[in-house]
Amino acid sequence: MLQSAPNQNVDPASLEKLLDIIAKEGMIDRAKLTMDSTLESLGVKSPDLLVVLMAVEEQFGVYIPVDDALSESRTLGDLVAALTIHLQKAQT
Repeated sequence: MLQSAPNQNVDPASLEKLLDIIAKEGMIDRAKLTMDSTLESLGVKSPDLLVVLMAVEEQFGVYIPVDDALSESRTLGDLVAALTIHLQKAQT
């Protein structure tokens, strides 16, 4: 199973941007976003994830493939951790 919290190396500004994008594109109340919230409990479906991915790609200028880490994400923490990995790879 993936981490339930985001990678410790993610900078707070990027984490806030990710959460803002997830809230906006997933049409979720930002106050409900906690790292242990399940995507199911937040009402996030596969099409919503694709919209979130496209918005993250646009905002950060990176390509994010739908890999195992993303497809196996069950919690918000899993999703953020998977996205963070791709953002960090793009910075190196």
